[in-house]
Amino acid sequence: MPAPRSVTAVDTGRLLLRDLENNGEDDSPAAKKPKSEKFPLNSCEFAAAVAVFFLFATGLFCIYLTMPASEFGRIKLPRTLSDLRLLKENLSAYASNHPAPFILGYCSTYIFMQTFMIPGTIFMSLLAGALFGVVRGILLVVFNATAGASSCFFLSKLIGRPLVSWLWPEKLRFFQAEIAKRRDRLLNYMLFLRITPTLPNLFINLASPIVDVPFHIFFLATLIGLIPASYITVRAGLALGDLKSLKDLYDFKTFSVLFLIGFVAICPTLLKRKRVYE
Repeated sequence: MPAPRSVTAVDTGRLLLRDLENNGEDDSPAAKKPKSEKFPLNSCEFAAAVAVFFLFATGLFCIYLTMPASEFGRIKLPRTLSDLRLLKENLSAYASNHPAPFILGYCSTYIFMQTFMIPGTIFMSLLAGALFGVVRGILLVVFNATAGASSCFFLSKLIGRPLVSWLWPEKLRFFQAEIAKRRDRLLNYMLFLRITPTLPNLFINLASPIVDVPFHIFFLATLIGLIPASYITVRAGLALGDLKSLKDLYDFKTFSVLFLIGFVAICPTLLKRKRVYE
């Protein structure tokens, strides 16, 4: 067994030199924290996000206060289909007797949820179909989804870059590369993304301003591209009592139709690339 090596002056000098080079920081694995685990927003960006959130929340609360006390107490954001059926029963009479205040409250809630990435907008879309039918339901859902996505777009333009880079670094690099390759036919590509479930809508809303997608293209692609999925969801809301699970909304047939429509949207881009390579 070899004898333990004694610590010499040379070793001590090397340790001191290393400490000076590290500015006194502990470089052990336990002391190091990966950059990916650090919260990405600085204090100013976080304060701006909180201020915008409370501004929206205050406006939404003021709108709710205009409702009768009896109706206000029965409102609850649905998290399950059972919650949604109960909410539909509670609000049917109020929606019929006071359509303008109800639509104002519905739109404000939908846009608020879409802006701040609060889960549950699919329940709001189903509720639109259950209460307003297909045509008015689609108009409401597409309007609110587009307004909420646009609001999220500008919020991400303000503070979103560090957050998206922190949450989805690989996906952001992929999206940026795809956008760069399709600048000439960007609307077609954005339509394809909106129509098909290739990328989550949440990611598209947040990442688009970061990869320099022009707002007018983002807006048009959202307005047009969300119509097929909105139609499916709103139509399902007509038979809310028969719906057993949210998975029933998007079966293989539905996905096939969406991808077929998306392929038609992106066809001009594919044809142009084919001509370039010929």
